[in-house]
Amino acid sequence: MNVIKTELEGVVIIEPRIFEDARGYFFESFSERMFQEQVSKTEFVQDNESKSSYGVLRGLHYQLGEYAQAKLVRVVKGSVLDVAVDMRKSSPTFGKYVAVELSEKNKRQFFIPRGFAHGFLVLSPEAIFQYKCDNYYAPGNEGSVAYNDPTIDIDWQIDPKHFLLSEKDAKAPFLKDAVLFE
Repeated sequence: MNVIKTELEGVVIIEPRIFEDARGYFFESFSERMFQEQVSKTEFVQDNESKSSYGVLRGLHYQLGEYAQAKLVRVVKGSVLDVAVDMRKSSPTFGKYVAVELSEKNKRQFFIPRGFAHGFLVLSPEAIFQYKCDNYYAPGNEGSVAYNDPTIDIDWQIDPKHFLLSEKDAKAPFLKDAVLFE
């Protein structure tokens, strides 16, 4: 596996070695040993999956306090633009983001450590998105920041008129009003 560091400390892109032939392909989608040695000492406790259609924007979400979560995400069908935003107010990259396209074709994975907001936008007609979490979801400890915050200024790559948002995501606060990590 190839681990690609990003400009945000701890946020990495993982490219697997893919073995293809006339029968199809094979790749190792997760190795705890490799992950612990090359990415993070994170131990995952839960796997999740979502299915969404073109224009669905999920995020930007995070969990606070003792319920903070690190995530390892990937797409098994379709493609998404996946985004991590630094929510650590003492960080030199606070409010900055990294975006990467994840797809069934490139089979990339994206690791988002604790202290970051996470979201994705579906670029294909349909996408199946999988992610591992290192902590269980706690509804009373969730935070969010607006996908269209002008200080973050995310380039989502498609016209916002195509976005499909949950009511909660449509009402998320801007960064200046969001609950932050220390």
